[in-house]
Amino acid sequence: MKVTIYANSSSKTTQVATELHTKLVAAGFEIDDQHPDIVLSVGGDGTLLSAFHHYSHMVDQVRFVGVHTGHLGFYTDWRDYEIDQLVAGLQQDNGQSVTYPLLSVEITYADNGDTDTYLALNESTLKKLGSTMVADVFIQDELFERFRGDGLCVSTPTGSTAYNKSVGGAVIHPRLDALQMAEIASINNRVFRTLGSPVIVAPYETITIRPQQQSNFLFTADQLNTQPRPIKQICYSIANRRIAFAQHRHNRFWKRVETSFIGLDEQ
Repeated sequence: MKVTIYANSSSKTTQVATELHTKLVAAGFEIDDQHPDIVLSVGGDGTLLSAFHHYSHMVDQVRFVGVHTGHLGFYTDWRDYEIDQLVAGLQQDNGQSVTYPLLSVEITYADNGDTDTYLALNESTLKKLGSTMVADVFIQDELFERFRGDGLCVSTPTGSTAYNKSVGGAVIHPRLDALQMAEIASINNRVFRTLGSPVIVAPYETITIRPQQQSNFLFTADQLNTQPRPIKQICYSIANRRIAFAQHRHNRFWKRVETSFIGLDEQ
């Protein structure tokens, strides 16, 4: 089995990554940064997002394992003090994995008609700089609403516990193939009206956002922030590729939610 370690630059993470590298080599694993079978992310959820985008071109060929060097994360199954157990688990690996949907984004620019495509693990957002964003929202090519507010967030189920939750979105189990759109500070009064709640769409449905202003918009896809540009439309759908996690421990989603946001064990 070929493995690689993708780590952040903190001193604690560097120490853990060095220890993990030493024990992997001693256990007979081949370290291959170019064509790994498993990507071992050491750090936190942000590190795993970076690892995903680094290897997104071959996401169908790799599986991910997260090692957390801080507090418990949603994408990280192992703690920094469990390196020996992790290596033993990899030695017994049988190739099983659990897969989650990804977000496919196609953006068309208004200034020249060019298009870009992106793949997101968590979410994508669209905001207008300096003033209220006005945009028509289409679900499966039918006009759903004219949105006015700070912006919109479209997330995957795995991303539902991230920025989506902070703007009032619902938490969705990651094994569901669905997209969610959450409003960011929408304007609702006697004149202007939106649904005012998150929208969860079926796997075959698309969400298209068409801004109604000829001005620059800020677009994000996970940790990627693009330069503000005039945007004609953005089309969101479930990607035909999925992210895979090695199924050594990757389960108990609701326990993760409880631990991260409620913390009953600490009360």
